[in-house]
Amino acid sequence: MESATTRADSVARRTHVHGLVLAIVGAVFFSAKAILAKLLYREGIDAVTLVALRMLLSVPFFALVAAWTWMPRPRPSAADAGRIALLGLLGYYASSMLDFWGLQYITAGLERLILFLTPTFVLLLGMLFLGRRVTGLQWLSMGFAYAGIVLVFQHDLALGGDDVALGAGLVFAAACTYAVYLLLSGEIVARVGTLRLVSLAMIACCVASVVQYAVLRPLPGLFEQTAAVWGLSLLNATLCTVLPVFLIMFAIARIGAGVAAQAGMVGPVSTLFLAWWVLEEPFSAVQIGGTALVLVGILLLSVRRAG
Repeated sequence: MESATTRADSVARRTHVHGLVLAIVGAVFFSAKAILAKLLYREGIDAVTLVALRMLLSVPFFALVAAWTWMPRPRPSAADAGRIALLGLLGYYASSMLDFWGLQYITAGLERLILFLTPTFVLLLGMLFLGRRVTGLQWLSMGFAYAGIVLVFQHDLALGGDDVALGAGLVFAAACTYAVYLLLSGEIVARVGTLRLVSLAMIACCVASVVQYAVLRPLPGLFEQTAAVWGLSLLNATLCTVLPVFLIMFAIARIGAGVAAQAGMVGPVSTLFLAWWVLEEPFSAVQIGGTALVLVGILLLSVRRAG
């Protein structure tokens, strides 16, 4: 007869495996947004239209979550709601615009690697503005990560010219704005909860994205897209935005943030493969080597955080 301890161990193993699967699938789907963005650009739209459609199609899901999580107490105060809206403008609207804008100029693989540096930006910003100490192991991890980025960047620069520098700079800025969001959201997420924070922040992002479109061009034009643009945008909103957000959150609840971050390292690798397979982007030894260096660096950093 199975003992209680054996049953508990079996449940724990299943929970861990399920959490790993959720984290890996979430990372792959989230990383695939770069592939869909490239396909959408081939349909003739720009970053302003892409972001507006992505948010317009994903916001109903986040609105439902916001309504569901609003009722349990303690409810967010008006001041908290205002802060969350500002965080959403910084961490989702500004970051998304810079990211998709940059994707017009660089490969999907390089974009994913740059965004993967976000934990190092959090570390550096915490050191510069919050007086946090950076250990020797953390400096080593950043050395590996940035060496890998330099390697891939030089490779892509030789192939793509000056536009690569512009695109990389925009995506670096996107990663920095999201890092600031992570730093500033720590205190408020403890009060209102992750689901509330993410859903309300995404609603603020949607409003800003649609307003931006209306300011820059006639608003009815947003709804006058081809069937291909609507189809790809729906996939971008559901499979590459809503789904991975919740998959990764459920994974963290099962296996913790540290292990989930390590499982998420499949993201840059899957992006390289998908970019080669779907977009026919180059898949060279230099890119593989640079990706490996970045993954080693982030692995060292996540192991440190997990410990």
